[in-house]
This record gives sequence, C-alpha cells and structure tokens, in this order.
Amino acid sequence: MKNTNSTLKGFSIPVKPDYERFIDNMLRKGRPGRVHFIELFLDVEVQNVIDRRFDITGDLDKSDPDFEFKKHIAIQRFLGYDYCRGNVDGPVLQYHLNLVNDTADKTIQKEDGRNWMDEHQGPISNWDEFEKYSWPDLNNLQTKSLEKMSTLLPDDMCLAYHGAHFCESLTWLMGYEQLCYALYDNRDLVLALCDKIMEIEIARQEIALQFDRVKIMWHSDDMGFKTGLMISPDDMRELILPGHKRLAKISHDAGRVVFLHSCGNKKDIIDDLIDDVRFDALHSFEDTIELVTDAKQSYGERVSLLGGLDVDFLCRAGEEDIRKRVRSTLDICMPGGGYALGTGNSVANYIPIDNYLTMMDEGRLYSG
Repeated sequence: MKNTNSTLKGFSIPVKPDYERFIDNMLRKGRPGRVHFIELFLDVEVQNVIDRRFDITGDLDKSDPDFEFKKHIAIQRFLGYDYCRGNVDGPVLQYHLNLVNDTADKTIQKEDGRNWMDEHQGPISNWDEFEKYSWPDLNNLQTKSLEKMSTLLPDDMCLAYHGAHFCESLTWLMGYEQLCYALYDNRDLVLALCDKIMEIEIARQEIALQFDRVKIMWHSDDMGFKTGLMISPDDMRELILPGHKRLAKISHDAGRVVFLHSCGNKKDIIDDLIDDVRFDALHSFEDTIELVTDAKQSYGERVSLLGGLDVDFLCRAGEEDIRKRVRSTLDICMPGGGYALGTGNSVANYIPIDNYLTMMDEGRLYSG
C-alpha cells in the first residue's frame, strides 16, 4: 500500500483496528485512546478509486472467488475502521424505483445510474395487492456472506449487521403518498404491512445473531426529512418504534450494541429513541437540522453519536476548513467517549474523495 498524496500526513500513522475498544467507546466507558471512525457505507465507486490510488489490493489475487470479501476487509482496514459490513443474503422486498443518469464526476459515476423510490405509488396500496405481492421466502435466506466474512476477518475487527428497515419498508411498499392516505382510510392494511415487515426483520436478525463475529447491530431506517418525521410522532410510536425496540432488546440480550442510522429531524421522538428503544448510538446528522456538536451537548451523556461531518459541507469546503471543523468537532465530542468520526450520512460518490480523505487524515492526526 502507498500514500500518493503528500498532504495526507496522518495516513503515515498506523491505525490498528480494535473493535473491543471501539465498542467500549460506544458504551461511553471514558475517553478513547484515539479517534475511532464510522461510516454507514462508502459507495463502491469511492472504494475503487481509493483502492487504485493507494494500491490496497495490489497483492490480492483478483481471480480468487473470495476477492470481493478480501477487498472490503483490506479497504476498511486501510482507512482505519474497526469493523466491516456483514449481511444476510437471499430474497429481499421489491419496490418501485425511478432511475436517472448519475451526474457525479464522470471518473466516478455509477454506471447503472442513480435510483430512488417512487413516492407516489408503491407495489401495495390495497388488500388485493397485499395478497398478490411476492413476499420473500424466509426459508431461502442465506448466510454465505456472513460465513465468509467471519472466516476471513482479522481478530481485531468485527462485523456490523445492517437491517431493521421498518419505516423505510413501509413507505416504500405503499409509496409515501399512499401511506399518508392509508393511515386514515385503510389503517388495517398499514398494520398488516407492519406485522409482515416485523416478521422479515426478526428472521434476518436472528440469523445474523448466530454469528459471533457480528458485534454491532446497525438499524438503518430513515424516519424523517428536514423539518419533521415522515409520519406523526404518535403513529411513529405505534407503528415503527415497537419493531426497533423489539429487535434492540433481542440484540442487547445477546450482548450486542445497537446503532440507529436515520435521516431527518427526529427531535419529537429523541427521548423515545434513547430511553424507550434504548439505542446505544445515533447516526445521521445534517447541519440544517442539528449539528452533532449541539447533540453532544444536549444528550451526548445519554447516547453515543456517530459521524456528523455534514455531507454538503464536505462537498463544498476547502482542505483547511475541513481540518478545522474536524478538530473542533473532536474537541467537543471526544470527552467522555461516545463519539466516532465520520460523515453526516455516508460517503457518496459525489463527495470529492480528497475531502473525505482529508477528514480521515485529520482524525488520525488529532491528539486532543
């Protein structure tokens, strides 16, 4: 591996993964000995550019059937993460997607374009469509990825399982507009969908918990937008949060930590997330909603915080501004533990890669 960017002085500092200390940090057992890093994911196009720039997988055999697994581990390890993603394979829910050409820089565009969910009409808007929908056969869930990653993963790293898409699946299956009507006109159908989603999520999570290397259960479920929740706080408490609470208890009873990634303004249910569902850490911060440093001061003694370097900021800012913000964020969020450095959402392919690497580099250099 090589560092081809002379400004990235922090990448000359070795960072040895240590998932046990990372989890201690997430449980707020005092200030950690170094900065730990977190991301929901890095777009594959970003991973490929970083791989080529630093020659991370140059020594790996690309014809090896396990190459993609080894590549994921190598990139995560090089960047300084203490974990890798590990998911259950098999059938998934099908939605209505819209597709457009990717407008990111041509050197890092998604070849198949960029897609998003149809907000107007999902595949299920009435009971007939509910009955005819091709629900995934839970007997066909597979564990190949978890088995491979458990075998290949170094002892100082762990796996993070991503699941629990309760609000997302509900809005995607019905379409957001249809869901808003159905909450009043066809609530029994909404409740039936919630039960079905719960069945699927429990089955997937129970499989993931069978693997000892899975130490982090990361619920990924966008619940809001810039100014509020997707549905009312009362509906959120009745329809969405019980699923998260049930899975969180199962995970906690199995000795795992439980994170939440959720975009949007969640101020109306923040106490529910912390005190009732009992998440160990919260993720997804956007400057126009809430600064992660403000969250640290408001409720950082009750729950750990993940990321928070706003994606829009990372897209537009210069190197010194990024370094300054990383330092100021760490100054506020590191004391007492309960913080890991990362973007406010994920490393999308439209974030300049040098800006992302600058954030990571300053995290390595930080001494507090």
